[in-house]
Amino acid sequence: MKGQTIGYIRVSSFDQNEGRQLEQEKLDRVFTDKASGKDTNRPQLQELLQFVREGDLVLVHSMDRLARNLDDLRKLVKGLTSQGVGIRFIKEDLTFTSNEDSPMSNLLLSVMGAFAEFERSLINERQREGIELAKKKGIYKGRKRSLSSEDVDALSIRVDAGEKKSELAKEFGISRQTLYGYLRANL
Repeated sequence: MKGQTIGYIRVSSFDQNEGRQLEQEKLDRVFTDKASGKDTNRPQLQELLQFVREGDLVLVHSMDRLARNLDDLRKLVKGLTSQGVGIRFIKEDLTFTSNEDSPMSNLLLSVMGAFAEFERSLINERQREGIELAKKKGIYKGRKRSLSSEDVDALSIRVDAGEKKSELAKEFGISRQTLYGYLRANL
């Protein structure tokens, strides 16, 4: 590879530390998403895909940072390598290039990606089981409300007065879906 070395970092939430993912690597450019890996519709990932050129090498801490399911992972890796862009996963110590489209590299990508997807589904299953158990014990109350009852009352009055719901949602720092939930509950 004689192009640039580009890093891609993804963390799921704003309070997670993305610094440790590629801190030891010398990078020409870094793209960082603070978003779920459930799909590939992430702004910095899309920008990276537009930015890379033939000869570049993309470094990613691990496969699950790039994609959470095998189909997305394979599609991204194949898309990059077909453009002559290499991709290296640090944790798994695997590199894929257009020169190495061998059956063994495809097998490794599929197996490692399937393990990452399986691991994620186990985490989700344990989380659901933990929530159910906590609900049965009366410990789990659900997510903390974003707005106080006074804020909800003010919101209802302003909606009744004809103010736009989308603008109110932005002002209160909630999604429109959350706004509608508050309005239904306040009836």
